[in-house]
Order: sequence, then structure tokens, then C-alpha cells
Amino acid sequence: MNTAERLVLAGDRKTGQSVRSENVTAVSAIANIVKSSLGPVGLDKMLVDETGETTITNDGATILKLLDIQHPAAKLLAQIADQQDYEVGDGTTSVVIFAAELLKGAEELVRQKIHPNSIIAGYTLACKEAIKYIRSALTIPTAEINRDSIINAAKTSMSSKIINMHAEFFAEMVVDAATMVKFSDPKGIERYPIKSINILKANGKSAKETQLIKGYALNCMLADHQMKKKITKAKIACIDFSLQKTKMKMGVHVIVDDPEKLQAIRQRESDITKERVNKILASGANVILTTGGIDDLNTKYLVDAGCMGVRRVLKKDLKRIAKASGATIVSSLSNMEGDEVFDASSLGQAETVEQERISDDELIIITGTKKQSCCSIIVRGANYFMCDEIERSVHDALCVVKRVFESKSLLCGGGAVEAALSIFLENYADSMSSREQVAVAKFAQCLQVIPKTLAINAALDASELVSKLRAFHNESQINEGRAHFKYCGLDLSKGCIRDQKNAGVFEPTKIKTKSLKLATEAATTILRIDDSINLHPTEGKQKSYSDALAAGELDG
Repeated sequence: MNTAERLVLAGDRKTGQSVRSENVTAVSAIANIVKSSLGPVGLDKMLVDETGETTITNDGATILKLLDIQHPAAKLLAQIADQQDYEVGDGTTSVVIFAAELLKGAEELVRQKIHPNSIIAGYTLACKEAIKYIRSALTIPTAEINRDSIINAAKTSMSSKIINMHAEFFAEMVVDAATMVKFSDPKGIERYPIKSINILKANGKSAKETQLIKGYALNCMLADHQMKKKITKAKIACIDFSLQKTKMKMGVHVIVDDPEKLQAIRQRESDITKERVNKILASGANVILTTGGIDDLNTKYLVDAGCMGVRRVLKKDLKRIAKASGATIVSSLSNMEGDEVFDASSLGQAETVEQERISDDELIIITGTKKQSCCSIIVRGANYFMCDEIERSVHDALCVVKRVFESKSLLCGGGAVEAALSIFLENYADSMSSREQVAVAKFAQCLQVIPKTLAINAALDASELVSKLRAFHNESQINEGRAHFKYCGLDLSKGCIRDQKNAGVFEPTKIKTKSLKLATEAATTILRIDDSINLHPTEGKQKSYSDALAAGELDG
């Protein structure tokens, strides 16, 4: 960068091959961090932030979210992992590893004097053809997808997690939880809103003590210990305001001439609150859930009436309870005429509302609601780190189950898809006569990074295993009599090749197709960069308007 450019830009500029090499180095560094956590025998990472908060996990998105990444290209990779987690919930580690491998391959091609635009066109074409081949040739027939195969998909998701030893137990629980929140939209399509599954953590006991509650568990407790701990045939009032002594709004002043009237004003403030509580109780409510507070005065009224009061309920929890019980969230008692009323039609219904002690926490558990639109999982674990990691694992498994239920489409895992695509794209590249041929072949070669990494993490001979796997898939694509070989993948416990369909190692199709798309988009985006300008921070204090005027730098 010459002196004139530096004066104009007030920063450093890198162009051409140097900026590409820097981007590939940064992206590879990020991929190397998460690489060892891939697969059923992957290892965990311990991350400690500046405040000393410790996180132990092998979830790719969580690891990258907690890292303080400075390089812009590396940040882009962290963002695609986040996007993969947001859209499909699993496959975050593999998308990062594959994107980094594509960039490494692209840099090799650029060094061989192949233009980046040709590589980008080749990668985009290869991705499109790969997804088309997945959908046409590699998916498990829909007729063969049943509850057992969905449970196996959940177990595959958990195979690399801390709960792998209890995978059967958790997979059954996750499938049951997803089934509980199922509903049909106006078009008749089945939906599985996993956000309606409330996951709570309670320290203590083993992971096997984790419970699925056919109802809703609130991480709250009663406003007073004198209230009933259990109410049957509950009528629930969901209110979005505080049950506290009425106070004048900000900016409202009351001018009193006679000091004796002060007591009357205070008494009226108390009476207003009492009237509000009585109106709610008169409607037949015996459980009141509020997002605000309940003061001691109102607590006394509720205890006398035998009503259960729960304060500081989160708005999202209140919405789910209202939906399940048939209640209406009331944000004000005022009606159109300006009178304060509480209509009995706003009440929700449930069989029981009970306060239960689990570990050191008190939970409010609501069961037997009018509509089964929510449920809760109470995660147990030996310590807080374990509870956090189990929660992440259960969330990933829920996302997998949701995708399978909604799309009714599965693939075999354990490197089977990547090996099949690698053979298919190599053959496809050989049939091409355009300049994108080399890039498509490189894309096919990069796909092998997933089975190779799985084998390396399992302390196996990666070269030998991947070669054997490719031989099986090559046979499946050239010999119709051995088409079932397309389901072959790696058995990492025995170090051999097996039929993953019979072994029950499944992944949702959407996770694989989305990771291919995101990795290709990230690689092509970074590959387009041939110029990097890093501006220096401005030094010294900026002059104020008056200082500049005094120095004669401004007119007037």
C-alpha cells in the first residue's frame, strides 16, 4: 500500500492472494477448534469467560457463540453455525468443518491460476446437484418412517452428547414431548412447536431422574407459605398487572387542604386494590397468575379466600398457560364504559395446580388443562454444568424430532451421505466439459472431510476406512443389484463399515441439505473477497464546534 493510499484511507489495505490466505488461515483456525468435538466419540470443550463463568460443551454453535472472535471471515463462520442452530437446531459442527474445507480447496485452485468466479460457479452447481441427488436417491422411503425410526434419529443426535449412555431413555421422552404439543394449522398441516416445551433444570440426582410432565411447570413459588399447596378443579386467572396498593401515576399531584383527609386518601388507595382482588375472586378464580407483584395486603385477601397466588410469572409462560387452559390474559380491569370488571369467561381451567419441591426449588405444576398444547421437561443432573449440557442436548434432539415429524424425510448418518455424494459428484464432474469441472471435483473431495474427521476422532485409520466406504458407495452407484450399499456408513465402535439403515443411525434430510447450502454460501462469500481495508481508529480528541470556530477553521 503506497503513501498516498494510506493518507486517503487512514488504514491498511491487503489485496489478492495475501487476503485470501489470511481468510483461509482464520477460518481453518475456527474449524480446528470444533473439529475434535464431531461425532459420537467427540471430545468436549471447556470455555471460561472474562468473569470466570465456565461452560463445558461439545455443541458447535455454543462453542463459537462463547468465543471472542476478532477476524471478520472467522466471524462469518460463527454466524453460519448460529444460523444452522436457529433454522434446524443440529449439524452446527459439521457445517463449520465443511465450509472451512471448501475454502482450503478453493485456495489450492486459485494457486493453480483458476479464477475465483469459476470456483464459485462450480461450488454452487455442485451444491445444487448434491441436494437434488440426496432427495432423489438417498432418502429413506416415507413408508418406512415410523416411531422407531424417529426415536433412532433422536438417539443419533444424542450420540455425541453427554447423555449418550441414556440415549434410549431421553429419545423416548423427546418423541413423547413433541407428540404432546402437536397441532394442525388451518391448512391441515401438522406442526410441532417445540418452544411450547418448557425445559427446567434442577440440580441433583442422576440424568435418568429427568421427568416429562404432561402439563406446565413454572419456575415460581406461591406468594405466601400460608396459601394452599394444591388446588383441584382450578379456575385460573391470568393477569398482566400488579396486585399492589394503588399509587398515583408519575406527574399526578393531589393537593390537600385539610391534613385529616390524608388518611381518607390512603384508605381509598387500599380499598381500590381490595375491590380489584374481590372482583377477580367473585368470578370464581381460585388460582391467580400475575406477571407483576402481589403485596402483603393482597396476599392476606387471597389467603382468606383460599386462593393460590403466583407472582412474577414470565410473559411467555403466562401466554402458554393461557393457551392451554383456555384463559384470556387480562391487562386491565377497565371496560369500554370505564368501569372495572372481571369477566368469568376470562378464566382458564385445569385439573390440578400444585406447588412441588424439586431439589432446592419450588415449582408450580399445572396439569389436566383444557387443551394439551404444552408440556415440561425437568432436567436433573449431578451439577450445573451437566444440567446445562443436558438441556442443550435435549433441545437439539427436539429440533431433530420436529424436522422428521414435519418433513417425513430421513437420511442415514455416519458419513454415508457424504461418501455417496463424493462418488456421485466425481462422476458428474467427469461428464462435464466446462471450466467448472475442477471446482465440482474439488467439492466432491472436500465432502470426505466429515467421514475422515469422524474416523480420526474415534482413533481409527481414517484413510483406510474412508477408502473402503467409498468403494461400497461406488459399487452401489454402478451396480443396481447392490443399490442397498448406499446406506453404508462408518461403525466407529468396531472400526468397520456397516448398513446404517439396519443400525438405526438416521438424520433429518433438512439438516444435511441446510448445512450443504450454508457451508457453500459461506465459502463462496469469503472467496469473493480480494481486498481488505482495515481502518485505523481515530487518535486524539475531536475538536468541538466552538474550538474549531475559535481556530478559524469554520466560516462565520
